[in-house]
Amino acid sequence: MSMHRRALLALAMSLAAATARAQSPAALVEGFHSTLLDIMRNAPRLGVRGRYDRLAPVMAQVFDLVTMTRIAIGPPWTGFTAADQAALTEAFTRWSIATYAARFDGFSGESFATQAVQATPNGDQLVRTILNRTGGQEPVVLSYLLRNGRVVDVYLTGTISELASRRSEFAGLIHEGGAPRLLAELQRRITTLLG
Repeated sequence: MSMHRRALLALAMSLAAATARAQSPAALVEGFHSTLLDIMRNAPRLGVRGRYDRLAPVMAQVFDLVTMTRIAIGPPWTGFTAADQAALTEAFTRWSIATYAARFDGFSGESFATQAVQATPNGDQLVRTILNRTGGQEPVVLSYLLRNGRVVDVYLTGTISELASRRSEFAGLIHEGGAPRLLAELQRRITTLLG
């Protein structure tokens, strides 16, 4: 990635952070859900790359992907060079967006509902939501942990931390070959998801 492109990405993320802080936690998550539903309704027409392009600016606003990358990598993060940290942040960001673009690939009447917003002891906010599915399927509980007005983790079924799962998975890759091994794996996954 060129220095110019990195500078633009950093500027976009900082502007997104300022915009996100101006919204309530529930409004931020509900706006993200609204985008997901729109993408799901138009999924076949958009294709995975079109869904990716629609999600990228919204996820940059809603999610603190820099912090999420650092949390997902865990203690090894501090031992990586600044260049490795930047490359991993970009790859983790692209992979996160690509994962949503691939997952939300159709619509059959689903809806999201915000259940509650609660403060955590350290001042973070937890937005509890459900994804209502059709065809007699049980709803999926999704909880979003917000810090400084942006999402820093997602809990599937309400209790399973997405980033804790990633950290466990990434630890093995880092042990195999450090930052280059993790970066190569993230890039492989992005290519697989986006076709």
